[in-house]
Amino acid sequence: MICVNSAPRLVAATLFGVACVLGALPSAAQTPETVRVRGEVVSLDGATLIVKSRQGTDVSLHLAEDLRLVGVVKASIADIKPGVFIGTSSVAKAGSTSRALEIHIFPEAMRGTGEGDRPWDLVPGASMTNGTAGSAVDGIDGKTVTVSYKGGERTIVIQPDTAIVTYAPADRSDLKRSAKVFSNAQKAPDGTLTAASVSVGKDGIAPPM
Repeated sequence: MICVNSAPRLVAATLFGVACVLGALPSAAQTPETVRVRGEVVSLDGATLIVKSRQGTDVSLHLAEDLRLVGVVKASIADIKPGVFIGTSSVAKAGSTSRALEIHIFPEAMRGTGEGDRPWDLVPGASMTNGTAGSAVDGIDGKTVTVSYKGGERTIVIQPDTAIVTYAPADRSDLKRSAKVFSNAQKAPDGTLTAASVSVGKDGIAPPM
């Protein structure tokens, strides 16, 4: 469990936890099935977290002993400066641009995490792109930013309804009833879901990933 602490080793552990929460790195062969759980906390009882999923069903997550917990807090378009490393889920627009559904801003220590472009299940047809942001250019639809990664780039349009977040320390007290959470859980053959990492929204924020 990651608690608020300024010690360098705990900060490093928190940053590592962000990478695991996002599940941005490719899975190794023969690993358990990954199930993305999005919803709000119903209850926390010891190592069992019950989450009401966005489909309306209750999902039981077994929290790993070495659970990595990270907070998600609000950021703004002003925080997306040229050269920062970001992740964004987006859907294609007409032409060569994509509409950003959400943007998460990585700490500098995590530059390069999950770099690339791949399908994402936030909404049908969505993609997740992790890369370096270019300069924002004002356009008719909103601010346009190019996200560059090894082997390519994606041009996204940031609109007023695009969710923009960054990360902060968190602890189990943040897993209170109705708190919004996101987790990449591992599904065992018997159907049990184990969460090694959970992101939890703070101050009313819902992890938009």
